[in-house]
Amino acid sequence: MNAAKPVTRLLGLMLLGTVVAGCAPATRVVLLPQEGRQGAVEVRSREASTVLTTPYSEAKVSAQQQLETDQLTPEQVNRRYQQLLAAQPAPEQQLTLYFETGGSHLTAESTNQLADVLARATARPGGEIIVTGHTDSVGTVESNDQLSLQRASAIRDLLVSRGFDRARVDAVGRGERQPVVPTPDNTPEPRNRRAEITIR
Repeated sequence: MNAAKPVTRLLGLMLLGTVVAGCAPATRVVLLPQEGRQGAVEVRSREASTVLTTPYSEAKVSAQQQLETDQLTPEQVNRRYQQLLAAQPAPEQQLTLYFETGGSHLTAESTNQLADVLARATARPGGEIIVTGHTDSVGTVESNDQLSLQRASAIRDLLVSRGFDRARVDAVGRGERQPVVPTPDNTPEPRNRRAEITIR
C-alpha cells in the first residue's frame, strides 16, 4: 500500500503535518489546510485509490485494505488528533527589516522594530534562521552582492549577540536579484533595501 503519495510538487513542501497516521491496523490520512497553497495527497490500498484535495478530508485504509473517505470538520480534526497537532513545529515566520541606502545601517523605523523582531526570532527553541540580504539596483551587481551579504551578516550578528546559536543561523546575500519592487537599473528603492529573516 502506498499510504500517501504526493500528486503535486508543492506537496513535498506541504506534507509537514498533512499526513496523520492512526493506530494499527488501520491507516488514516488527513489533509490539513495549507496557508495560501492548494494541497493534495493520493492514498492507495491494494484495491483502490483516492486523491484528497479538500482541507480536513480523510481517507482510511483498513487492515483488510478497504478504503473509505470522509469529510471532517476542523473541530473533529483538532479533537481526534490534538496530541499530534500539538507536536508539529510552529509555522514558518518571515520578518523584514529595511536599510538606509549604500550601507548596513537600519532605517529609523526598522531600528524601532528591532527589539521586537529579535525577540520573536530568538523565541523559538531549536529552530533555525535564514537571513537574506537584498539591495536596490543602485551600484554594480558585484557591489550589491557584497552589500546584501553585509546586511544579512549584520542581522545574523545581532541575533547571535542575543544568544541565538550561530550554527543555526545562516546569512546569504541576493544582491539586486529579487526586488520587491522591480525598477530600472540604478534606481533607489527603499523597499528593496532589506533583510528578510525566515524563522523555522
